[in-house]
Amino acid sequence: MTLSVKSHQARQSWRSLLDRVLQGEDVIIERNGKALAVLIPIDDYEKIRDDLDDLRAARRADSVYEAWKRTPEITEPWKSARAEFVKDGLLDELHAGGI
Repeated sequence: MTLSVKSHQARQSWRSLLDRVLQGEDVIIERNGKALAVLIPIDDYEKIRDDLDDLRAARRADSVYEAWKRTPEITEPWKSARAEFVKDGLLDELHAGGI
């Protein structure tokens, strides 16, 4: 079962909402008539965490691609981007050789 509550109701009844989530219920929190967030049991979250990370990464990639389509001159050469990734620890220099 899913319960929807307005954000001010959620603030006032936080403890009871957590109790409902602990019993397996999902709670949608709305602000100005729009769904804003969902409280779900931690076991459910842990099962979908990887899929959620993938979804968020795809959303970020779409955003970057759309920005590039609007202004392609914002890009930088791969060689300098790669060096920055290695410097920031986001890419291992030993394994990035062919990239």
